[in-house]
Amino acid sequence: MYELKTKENDNSVIAFIEGVADAKKREDAYRLLDIFTETTGYSAKMWGPSIIGFGSYHYKYASGHEGDAPLVGFSPRKAKISLYLAPDDPARGALLESFGKHTQGKGCVYINKVADIDVEVLRTLIRQSVELLQRLYPNEG
Repeated sequence: MYELKTKENDNSVIAFIEGVADAKKREDAYRLLDIFTETTGYSAKMWGPSIIGFGSYHYKYASGHEGDAPLVGFSPRKAKISLYLAPDDPARGALLESFGKHTQGKGCVYINKVADIDVEVLRTLIRQSVELLQRLYPNEG
């Protein structure tokens, strides 16, 4: 059976951020840590080796595949900062129009730096993601 690599663990979020080589990206990671913590009310936890997640939910697909994932999170990667928000959020597109400089994939929004985005829009995106996932997967996180 498929084993998820990205599991919540007890690794230190602060130690991970301190290990980010680029000083500006490290500074942005601390800023995002504050934003996500304040907005969600959840403590930051490491998920796998490089994702800082907030809250959690248990999902189960029609295929039978199931697992746990953070409600929202981010990762200060070498190239860009990945923001993990609810995939398939129908309201996300409209918000991203006023978000600032970004690119996106299926579940992630990528930014170069926090200065490129509207932090209030980010807070709204975070709240919407948490609410959507808690509605879709009740009794979790």
